[in-house]
Amino acid sequence: MTFSIKSRAEDLKKLKTRRLDLLIIGGGITGAGVALQASAAGMRTALIDMQDFGAGTSSRSTRLVHGGIRYLKNFDVEVVSDTVQERAVIQHVAPHVTRPDPMLLPIYDEPGTTFSMFSVKVAMDLYDHLAGINESEHLKKYANYTLNKDEVLKLEPQLNAENLAGGGIYLDYLNNDSRLVIENIKKAHDLGGLMLSRVKAVKVIHNQFGNACGVTVKDMISGEEFDVKAKIVLNASGPWSDFVKDLDDKHDKSKTQMRPTKGVHLVVDQSRLNVPKPTYFGSGTNDGRMIFTIPRDGKTYFGTTDTDFKGDLTHPKVEQGDVDYLLNIINKKYPEAHITLDDIESSWAGVRPLVAEEPAPAAEKEEEKPDAVSGASDSGSHKLTASQVSRGSSLKQADDGLITLAGGKLTDYRKMADGAMKMIIEIMNTQYARDYKPVDSANIKVSGGDFDSDHAEEALENYAKEAVDAGLDPVGAEKLANLFGSNTEEIIANAKNTKAIPGLSLAETLSLRYSMENEMTLTPEDYLFRRTNNLLFNHDEIRNIKTGVINEMAKYYNWTDDQIKDYTEKTDAMIDEAELDDLKDAAAVKA
Repeated sequence: MTFSIKSRAEDLKKLKTRRLDLLIIGGGITGAGVALQASAAGMRTALIDMQDFGAGTSSRSTRLVHGGIRYLKNFDVEVVSDTVQERAVIQHVAPHVTRPDPMLLPIYDEPGTTFSMFSVKVAMDLYDHLAGINESEHLKKYANYTLNKDEVLKLEPQLNAENLAGGGIYLDYLNNDSRLVIENIKKAHDLGGLMLSRVKAVKVIHNQFGNACGVTVKDMISGEEFDVKAKIVLNASGPWSDFVKDLDDKHDKSKTQMRPTKGVHLVVDQSRLNVPKPTYFGSGTNDGRMIFTIPRDGKTYFGTTDTDFKGDLTHPKVEQGDVDYLLNIINKKYPEAHITLDDIESSWAGVRPLVAEEPAPAAEKEEEKPDAVSGASDSGSHKLTASQVSRGSSLKQADDGLITLAGGKLTDYRKMADGAMKMIIEIMNTQYARDYKPVDSANIKVSGGDFDSDHAEEALENYAKEAVDAGLDPVGAEKLANLFGSNTEEIIANAKNTKAIPGLSLAETLSLRYSMENEMTLTPEDYLFRRTNNLLFNHDEIRNIKTGVINEMAKYYNWTDDQIKDYTEKTDAMIDEAELDDLKDAAAVKA
């Protein structure tokens, strides 16, 4: 079954004529997770997003499925227990997207440090126990251990040796956030769900009893508006949650739930900052932040910032203050690196959808149906710093039936979807006399994940070998396998009869064509940023690749000359922005 501009037309027809069981607003990881479970349960499900799938928060994270070891300092054992166990579940269902990769935690003997050498060992042992690492034959090799100062510096010679006491090595997981979204979306579509990007919610509609019964939507491609009818409407729009609730004229628009904050990451070549292992350390600025430095595809990226954000949610930008903050920390932690603005090859900024409701007096509180807020602060959250705001999630049903699922972390997406599905199934079964059963979401493989997760490295190596045998270059074959997992075999099936697109390798050619036919890739940005990592981690080739991509997409979609010009200009602007050209130009003028 294709998932492309061709299937989109058919799915739009169904969206106009079917009465759905569930309509999900928001195609990030939260909405995608619910869509997969609802489709697997046999519900008539549709998901819409005004942008591309995962174009918001879910393509702009630190790209980890992170256990949150720092929370053990405050004895948040229950929170950490849920998270560390969930990492392995996500790796099981998406083994080509999420990989175990031990993390280095350097320990410094300085004021405000998160851990000492004694406390980090206690924390890591508890961390391993909560994750069941010592009970798992597959994970035992990842059991934690400590390093002395000399061992840490041997592993990472560029680290600052001053006040370094040693370090710990513990298990965490690398991830490809936007790939996790699209693989969930594709699986939901395979199971019968209607998954539609570039369809915007305009207004929540109600029946004669005043209950939410659907949404007026706008097709952002054709401009057509029409009503979508659904028994249940779920708002899973992340940072836009308040905006979507405001589309419901029964919602009190004076009440807000979200406190979005911005996080920024910067990318440099590994020759400038050689970090052989993912590394995690305190910012050293007494702001409570922890900083990651992560090696990936010959590059090193680092972040993140955490500042309140009041700008355009669809287009958060990296600003000079963000760069200054991160470079100050990185150059103190790696004093011989001397990273400057000119070294930055790419960057990204994202908005976290934090739940931060201020408590209202009892008489003023909005009466709402079941509320399940995980870890939300009880006291004046707007008085907290951005880093102190809870990363908990919230599941609420308003009086008219509109459900909002907000907050949380990428690592928690499947469990958040589980919680939402319990509510949705109860409503369907009690109010509509249906007999839906919960699905075992911990064992629903996403698209591309149909292989043994306990032997993921071996399986992916075999897919890459098959791709080489089909005529792909080794580097391209490995990249293809890591992006598409078990779908690699379908992608390379006709490789020997395929000619590479001018300017693209055979691997890139096959990747692009598969992505347009099976991943609803409609623009160069969809492909270069979210379906692949080219924009972020392929600085040397990105401008050459974009030309071949635009030319091929123009043929596939029959773009006019004006459309080609428009997409070329937008793609160039996207690359310029990621490379921070404006900031570099401004710095050059000042110099």
